[in-house]
Amino acid sequence: MSPAEWLQVGYVARAHGLRGEVGVKPFDPDSQVLLDVGRLQLELKSGQTCLMSIRSARPAVREILIHLQGISDRTAAEALVGAAVRVHREELPAPEEGEYFQGDLVGLEAFDAQGVKLGEVVEVWETGPVPNLVIRGPGLAMPELVVPFVEEFVPKVDLERRRLTVNPPEYWE
Repeated sequence: MSPAEWLQVGYVARAHGLRGEVGVKPFDPDSQVLLDVGRLQLELKSGQTCLMSIRSARPAVREILIHLQGISDRTAAEALVGAAVRVHREELPAPEEGEYFQGDLVGLEAFDAQGVKLGEVVEVWETGPVPNLVIRGPGLAMPELVVPFVEEFVPKVDLERRRLTVNPPEYWE
């Protein structure tokens, strides 16, 4: 299975101001990609998707403030809160060897070293120096497993097969 054409990079966290700007929270707080692209695909909470052109984008403390074409007031901006934000893969530089787009990790099936399915990656948290994968599923002894995305805990990622291998931290066992 090839990677999706549109890659989720964050979500609309809030409406900003009265003129229709939205605050987009990127998965990677250091990412500047939303400042460099010209269009976004939004998936609204209703499931509807829409392609939007970016009129302007500027960095803020914990988000990127974006003014979208056709969104001119706070009411219209508020309707976008919660929407998944995707960018077209062609507009992104390719990741280096051993690096991955965080949006490609969401949805991967997680297996332990013996091949037992643990669950699925449902989120990626940025809570420190490395991202953490949130895994949920019936193969877990607890509601969810949070694993640092480093080789020690995630030794293998296979995007083609949509799976990864996880060595759970010691406290999990």
